[in-house]
Amino acid sequence: MTKLSVNVNKIALLRNSRGRDFPNVVEFAKKFINLGVHGITVHPRQDERHITVKDAYELAEFLQDYPDVEYNIEGYPSADFMKIIRETKPDQSTLVPDGVNQVTSDHGWDMTKHQKRISELAIEIADYGVRSAVFLDPEIEQVKLVAQTGVDRIELYTEEYASSYGTKNQEKVLLKYQQASQLAQKLGLGVNAGHDLDSHNLATFLQIPNILEVSIGHVLTIECIQEGMPFVVKRYLDICQ
Repeated sequence: MTKLSVNVNKIALLRNSRGRDFPNVVEFAKKFINLGVHGITVHPRQDERHITVKDAYELAEFLQDYPDVEYNIEGYPSADFMKIIRETKPDQSTLVPDGVNQVTSDHGWDMTKHQKRISELAIEIADYGVRSAVFLDPEIEQVKLVAQTGVDRIELYTEEYASSYGTKNQEKVLLKYQQASQLAQKLGLGVNAGHDLDSHNLATFLQIPNILEVSIGHVLTIECIQEGMPFVVKRYLDICQ
């Protein structure tokens, strides 16, 4: 079974647009958990345009009452971000190479440039008792390099797959992800996936064996608005199972 972790960034974005605490992020996380999701993901960016630092801490406190629900905090490993990881100790910290003004994550780490830094961060995160993951493109050489860093998992950046879904390139692109995933697992890495996965393309992607977790937020949130949370979450859980 693949675990479904719901990214609640868009809930925070809706709240921030009105300047008061509605919708409340923790309350929506609770709604998702009560519907059976396996994890909650947040991405506190430096400009706090959706999830804030305060949210990250409040969710950490809230999720202490739900030990079976995994908490994943993703983001660029600045000093402020690492302070959040050190103090909240989520189940997983996913490192993402985002720029300060980046609209959304759009590429994985280039391990030819950042291998040493990722190795240092892997040690630091392990010292906090947290599982580490890195955002990665489905490239064989990148997988080989990241396997030497001591991180626990990779999260495959799936935008290329999502863009190719339903086109003549779908099978070719999916094969790239399958090969990258198989090599990562062979080298001792767990494999997560995320970005632009949705209820239409997810089942085909999960034909790749042993994807441990998918993190889905933007489309899932929109689908919940369109069709209702219980129906949408059940659909995703059925696909993951």
